[in-house]
Order: sequence, then C-alpha cells, then structure tokens
Amino acid sequence: METILIIEDNASLLLGLKDNFEAQGYRVKTASDGESGLDEAVRSKPDLIVLDLMLPKVNGYEICRHLRREKFEMPIIMLTAKSEEADLLLGLHLGADDYVTKPFRIKELLARAEAFLRRSRVSAPEVFRFGDCEFDSAARRLVRGGEVIKLSPKEFELLHYFLGKAGRALSRDQILNSVWGYDCLVTPRSIDRFVTGLRQKIEQDPQHPQFIQTVREFGYKFLLAPAGG
Repeated sequence: METILIIEDNASLLLGLKDNFEAQGYRVKTASDGESGLDEAVRSKPDLIVLDLMLPKVNGYEICRHLRREKFEMPIIMLTAKSEEADLLLGLHLGADDYVTKPFRIKELLARAEAFLRRSRVSAPEVFRFGDCEFDSAARRLVRGGEVIKLSPKEFELLHYFLGKAGRALSRDQILNSVWGYDCLVTPRSIDRFVTGLRQKIEQDPQHPQFIQTVREFGYKFLLAPAGG
C-alpha cells in the first residue's frame, strides 16, 4: 500500500483530503505545520507528498529545499492560493513536481497524484548517451566529461522527456502537459527559460545548441547526435 503525506494547516481541508485519499486505498499520514510535516517526511519516506505552500513554522518552499538537498525523490504536489508565475517557478526550481491552486477539484488532485505514482511503479532504468554526456534515469544523474552535473528536479524531468522523445518536434504545449501536468499555471513560454538553463549544462556552446534544437514558432526537438554531425 502506497503512503501519502499531506501537510496542510487548514483542519477541514486536511480532513477532507485524508478521507478522499484513504477512500482510494492509500495509507495517509498528516501534519498541520511545516516543522512536523518535514519531520514526518524524513521519518516515514512517503511515496508522495501533498504540500501546502504557506505553513506555520516552516513553509512549503523550505520543505522542498530540504528534502531535495537530502536526496529525497518522492513526487511533491504543492497546494497554493498564489497564482504568480514567479512563485510557481520558485517552487518548481526548489523541487516541487506540480502545483494545484486553491480552490481545486479533489478529483483533479487525485488524478495527478495517481499519475505520479503510476509513473514511479512502471519506470524502468534507462541510460542515454549523447555527446560527452551520459544520463542515467534510475540514478537520476547526468555526467558530462566525467563530471557529475547537478540538475534540478524539473530539469531532470525535462531532459528525461526530451531524451525519450528524441528526434521528434515537440510543441511547448506538449512539453508543458507532459512534464508539468495539465492545467498548470506555468505558461508555455516559461519552458524557454528551463531550456536555456538546460542548454547551459549540456551544450558546448549554448548560443549554438547541437542537441536541444529550437523549432521555430512551435517548440523544440532533441537530437541524440549533434546537428549536422
């Protein structure tokens, strides 16, 4: 039985989420403040965390930062009333995998959680090699020229998606829906900023990329062999 940890300071919402996840057959643990939530996450290592952004004692940003720094890789879905893109991007850069903004439909949250858990169940180890890079999906590691390159959780997902769809032209909407999930408040153009950061880490000359190719007025295409090579 998979375990869900819900960290939420609104007592009625916390109870409603607990009841709905338990009705789907999950084991549910709860916490009503960030400090006890972080302690529970470290202690019980849940399969997925539903995390409120604004919490007493320790906020959701700091919980994400700490868990990812300590190499905890469970999916994290943030709950937030905020809709500013900068807030969303900060959470994603710190390690959140997805966002649901309040008010939300419980069925949508349950579907997103199930999608992340299903991906974890069936994911097979994959190793991709391109240029002087080696990307190991099981180890969640990118090595370039013998040096380990640090990727944020969302950069990892984006590169993994590109590699799995190598050679195909992918629209920004396709990338957004596959990597961030449907109805996400991150805009398609925000993907450009993540691509720019990823190019800095894998391209010899990020201004003239060989692997992540821009498809004009559409999106991107990843080439395992350098363009023109």
